[in-house]
Amino acid sequence: MITFLYNHHRRELVNKMIHIQHDFGDVIISTQHVHLDHNNCLEMAVVKGKVTEIQKLMQKIREVKGLKHSDMVMSATE
Repeated sequence: MITFLYNHHRRELVNKMIHIQHDFGDVIISTQHVHLDHNNCLEMAVVKGKVTEIQKLMQKIREVKGLKHSDMVMSATE
């Protein structure tokens, strides 16, 4: 699962995150958007697939300027 926190008033940031999510639609199986307060939103993306692809996704997210926080938790079924 990948989580990221941002100020939703920064429209360019929101648009960049949406484009990244669409680019990685093959590994993102679900997302949830939570309004924490008037300015801040938390998104969680549940991912599934090859570790290398998920790491590429995380790298793209971390490259976005303006995110307040991003993190990833990984586990395996095997």
